[in-house]
Amino acid sequence: MLKELRIENFAIIDHLELQFPEGFIVLTGETGAGKSIIMDALNTLLGSRPDSSVIRRGAERAIIEATFQIPESLQQPINDLLSKDELTEETNIVLLEREIRRNGRNIARINGHAVNVSLLKEVGEYLVDMHGQSDHLSLLKVNQHIKLLDRFAKISLPLENYRKTYRELTKINRELNKLKQNEQDAARLADLLTYQINEINAANLKVGEEETLVQERNRLSNAENLASACQEALTLLDIGNPEVPSISDLFGQTHHAIQKISKLDPSQEEMENFTALIEGNLSELALNLRNYLESIEFNPKRLQQIEERLETIYSLKRKYGDTIEKILEFLNKAQAELESITHAEETIDALETQKQTLLQKIVSQGLELSAKRHEAAQKLEQLLLKEFEALKMPQARFQVNFNYKYESEGVRLPNGETVSYDANGLESVEFFIETNPGEGMKPLTKIASGGETARIMLALKNVLAQADHVPTLIFDEIDQGIGGRIGTTVGYKLWNLTAQHQVICITHLPQLAAFGNTHFRVAKTFEDNRTTTIVEEISGEKRVHELAKMLGKLSESTIQSAQELLQTVTQYTHPTS
Repeated sequence: MLKELRIENFAIIDHLELQFPEGFIVLTGETGAGKSIIMDALNTLLGSRPDSSVIRRGAERAIIEATFQIPESLQQPINDLLSKDELTEETNIVLLEREIRRNGRNIARINGHAVNVSLLKEVGEYLVDMHGQSDHLSLLKVNQHIKLLDRFAKISLPLENYRKTYRELTKINRELNKLKQNEQDAARLADLLTYQINEINAANLKVGEEETLVQERNRLSNAENLASACQEALTLLDIGNPEVPSISDLFGQTHHAIQKISKLDPSQEEMENFTALIEGNLSELALNLRNYLESIEFNPKRLQQIEERLETIYSLKRKYGDTIEKILEFLNKAQAELESITHAEETIDALETQKQTLLQKIVSQGLELSAKRHEAAQKLEQLLLKEFEALKMPQARFQVNFNYKYESEGVRLPNGETVSYDANGLESVEFFIETNPGEGMKPLTKIASGGETARIMLALKNVLAQADHVPTLIFDEIDQGIGGRIGTTVGYKLWNLTAQHQVICITHLPQLAAFGNTHFRVAKTFEDNRTTTIVEEISGEKRVHELAKMLGKLSESTIQSAQELLQTVTQYTHPTS
């Protein structure tokens, strides 16, 4: 519910801070005092589009802030909305803010964080229902009618069962559509996949073979140079020539000299051992060179085979992936896709069977929902007739209109008709009303504004109070077109709504205002050539005088009438006291 409201520099409001308790709250005051401006500010806060003209003269910006306490039933959906952008501060409190700047820029905030106005509006729709602003009144939104009826009918469990079936059916329909679309190009795609699979399989690729082949190709293509370099190294190391002895012979002489040193000076034995190790390594190096020289192959045929094999690999890489691993990965995917195409007809048949089973289930569950809704609709219509009579609208009639949409792609009902379906069931719901005999039923969304509309809304709110989860209901001048006698009834109806809601009402009717648990008087002052709205919470003698002035000129008789009015209200609200 609305806990606090702060308004700065909005129209003729300079600075206003209000604390709102639970129960029935009334705002009264002379015409032009600023009552509806407060509602305009609230409506702006909740998402309506303002312009810079609402900013008070001399100010650069107007600010509206409101703190709401979130009832337990709405904490989950609201916190789900806010948690997406990490806007949650407390699970049961939310702060909404709107700033309108003279340069035309408007800023919306939730819990101090800037947000899109659409999110502010979405959160606001959970919290406040304002009568007098049709774009913010859930009863005037056709898509809300089925939700209200369903909550009134208390069919959440069968509705969830139906929606579970609906989700399964939607998933199968998507799969079928995809398969059938693929089926149109299946022959062409199967030929392409078969060619690709055969081409890759024919290559018989092995992971790592490209690197091995490249190394072998390098050896074969450089065989003559390798053999020449190897022979040169062997000549220097182990063969020598008549003019220059080999390195092995020279190092053998070196080793012999160091042996002499070691015998004459035993402390150099380690040097002799090191020299022996080098001589052994030189012998091993010479052996390795001879073996490598013998392995060098002059094989042009093998080189051509390797070149052809590498060209095959490079060609496949250009088509299917830049490594052998990726080519083989492409092969696996192609085989799986070909397999699915090959068995697509079997899969489609199996899915069609599942679809038919689910369609039968949709019909069964949908008809169950429809039966419960029709039963609830009759109760709703009967209850509203009583409400209309109490509100002095004895000729008014209300009807819940159920509509099927007939189409060939829908579900077949037991009577043979084929109708569409959606996540809510097999039919759409819309509220209709007839206010005067002979006019005929008209959509609730098309009814005229004024006191008659307000009473219809009030009647619906009373009956649907338990089904309607919006915590704060605001009625702006609901008393238009109604007199004192019905005003008492309307006041009682509004007060009665406070069992499930916080109710805020702007009124000129004392019979209605007397039911308020909290009474604010709105007035305007004129100082320093500026008009300013002020709001005062009144009780006791001040409230009696306010009600008396609403009845007529302040006098002993109007004061007495105001007191009697309050006593009458007590008889309504506390009949045993």
